[in-house]
Amino acid sequence: VQLQASGGGLVQAGGSLRLSCAASGTTFSGSTMGWFRQAPGKDYEFVAGSWRSSGNTYYADSVKGRFTISRDNAKSAVYLQMNSLQPEDTAVYSCALCRTCILSTRRDIRQYNWRGQGTQVTVSS
Repeated sequence: VQLQASGGGLVQAGGSLRLSCAASGTTFSGSTMGWFRQAPGKDYEFVAGSWRSSGNTYYADSVKGRFTISRDNAKSAVYLQMNSLQPEDTAVYSCALCRTCILSTRRDIRQYNWRGQGTQVTVSS
């Protein structure tokens, strides 16, 4: 299984970025997809998720109303639209795929079966 995230970059506070993640090597449509981020010296933080076939979405409180996760099962891709970016959003963003997640652990990166290399997002003040 390969997950490739792209779309990161440098943006000013208040700006927007759209991240993409392409998956290959596994059945995508029934998988739970998640976006996580890791700032320097910190643990991975859950950002947003798309639950299995339903595609129901859920977010961390810190990004709710600003970020939107979406998926295209035909393309085996998941996206993260990030608006109103703030300096505290600066991190490496990674996508992850879970085939065994349950509702109670869907925000825990340790439950995800695969995680791709991340893409750097830097927000300047």
